[in-house]
Amino acid sequence: MPEGHTLHRLARLHQRRFAGAPVSVSSPQGRFTDAAVVDGRVFTRASVWGKHLFHHYDGGPIVHVHLGLYGTFTEATVPMPLPVGQVRMRIVGAEYGTDLRGPTACELVDEAQVSAILDRLGPDPLRRDAEPDVALARIAKSRKAIGALLMDQRVIAGVGNVYRSELLFRHHIDPYRPGRDVGGDEFAEAWTDLVELMKVGVRRGKIVVVRPEHDHGAPSYRPDRPRTYVYRRAGEPCRVCGTPIRTAELEGRNLFWCPTCQV
Repeated sequence: MPEGHTLHRLARLHQRRFAGAPVSVSSPQGRFTDAAVVDGRVFTRASVWGKHLFHHYDGGPIVHVHLGLYGTFTEATVPMPLPVGQVRMRIVGAEYGTDLRGPTACELVDEAQVSAILDRLGPDPLRRDAEPDVALARIAKSRKAIGALLMDQRVIAGVGNVYRSELLFRHHIDPYRPGRDVGGDEFAEAWTDLVELMKVGVRRGKIVVVRPEHDHGAPSYRPDRPRTYVYRRAGEPCRVCGTPIRTAELEGRNLFWCPTCQV
């Protein structure tokens, strides 16, 4: 599932390519039935909160997109080729276009519905208006494992499995530690680190978490992915201490950690 930096990167791209001009919007597969409502309108801006992308149009309509596990945008120059596969939404501007496939959500909403979505979400580390104290308050009163809380979008919006696993490693936090046992200073340091890591993700288009002094030895878990400390490295030696990385399922998602470094 794409993490928050991917959505912010998409929003910046769509803002740059479409904002301020009318666009053609269609649904080649026919499932986005409200495409005609925004077709031909001026695309005013793109915004993001966590893993939720919003396309705002002149006159008030807003398209809400959540990519989910399989959603993806495919960018192209104009003229675009005929749609291939199940294209939920196609946007065509003067020079560029994009095809959306496989999202969990692609729907027309209004400002009240956007507010309802945002009310369910925690602070987004990549937003200037983020309030980390809100996340800390929710963590501090919970007995749930911090590894589960970090994946709860009601606590922090935009964090997925990679950032969750890597952030906890970088701050030597046992993923099974209860949230209420994570100190305020400890959380503040982790939040600051998370913000910087996600900003790097936006700039570079990929997650980069391994410090230069540890970026050697074992390759990435996939050739096209950056190296990680623990994510998808179960059974391999820790880059710092050599202990085999462990894995377990926590609330339906695979968790990775070093039992020596994270105590």
